Amino acid sequence: MHEKWREYRRPGYYEELDYAWTMTIDLDRCTGCEACVTACKAENNLPIVGEKAFAQGREIQWMRIERYWEGEYPNARLRFIPMLCQHCEAAPCETVCPVTATYHNQDGLNAQIYNRCIGTRSCAVYCPYEVRYFNYNNHHWDPPLDQQLNPDVTVREKGVMEKCTFCIQRIRQAKDLAKDDGRRRVRDGEVQPACVQACPAEALVFGDRKDPASRVSASMNDPRAYRVLDELNTRPSVIYLKKVTTDAG
Repeated sequence: MHEKWREYRRPGYYEELDYAWTMTIDLDRCTGCEACVTACKAENNLPIVGEKAFAQGREIQWMRIERYWEGEYPNARLRFIPMLCQHCEAAPCETVCPVTATYHNQDGLNAQIYNRCIGTRSCAVYCPYEVRYFNYNNHHWDPPLDQQLNPDVTVREKGVMEKCTFCIQRIRQAKDLAKDDGRRRVRDGEVQPACVQACPAEALVFGDRKDPASRVSASMNDPRAYRVLDELNTRPSVIYLKKVTTDAG
């Protein structure tokens, strides 16, 4: 890495956090089925914008499956990579927001305050992963579809930026249950974002990397682990495991 991009983290950063929630995605397991995308939409009250708005680039999709071809015909191979908010430790979106609507919370998450957002879209411009979406419209769910909305998640109004929150409502619920049980911390595996819960291949693992015994900590130490656009030094909290390839395919 170039000296200019030398990693910097202030002393005691991890010690100050209550948790350091992290997700790993095993690309060797991912089949591109989009079960995670569907689960994210259902859990977080994401609207279906329609064909016309989608063609205008006005989709709202907190998680997407990017598809690309690797190699040349006739040996080209189709690859998949789930892409969502990377919850960067050094998030460029946080420094450019004029009203601090996006910030880093005590759980190590890149949080979003919808009531504070004024829709400048500065954060989307500075996000290198293009995972922040602007809500252009007030969306309406006709009966009985309105009964499918998750009461734990607000329905956002037009004029605000939206993004993945690692299903923060589930994290809050798990922390409250741990407190009610007299436990100081959430146990490993008690929190599962909707995408993790829905993945049939169990390609996604979520947990607290401050816990060295957690599944996500073990997954992070896999030799295949890497971060997307790591050279930008944003230090994402989403870590990918490289797909294993062979000469046969």
